[in-house]
Amino acid sequence: MLEGRFPERVLEKAVERMIPRGPLGRAQMKALHLYSGTEHPHAGQQPATLDVAAMNRKNKVGA
Repeated sequence: MLEGRFPERVLEKAVERMIPRGPLGRAQMKALHLYSGTEHPHAGQQPATLDVAAMNRKNKVGA
């Protein structure tokens, strides 16, 4: 099946059988997007470093 015309259907069926059957499961299946190749239209996350020590007021006040 993986070498066939729709290889993403293998994972789609596997996920479909794991989620609960009902309104929540149907909503989750509608939100699922699978792509057969490595290319997809979604951009990756761009994490930024957060300096928590600089945000803390206690670290700014000198004793």
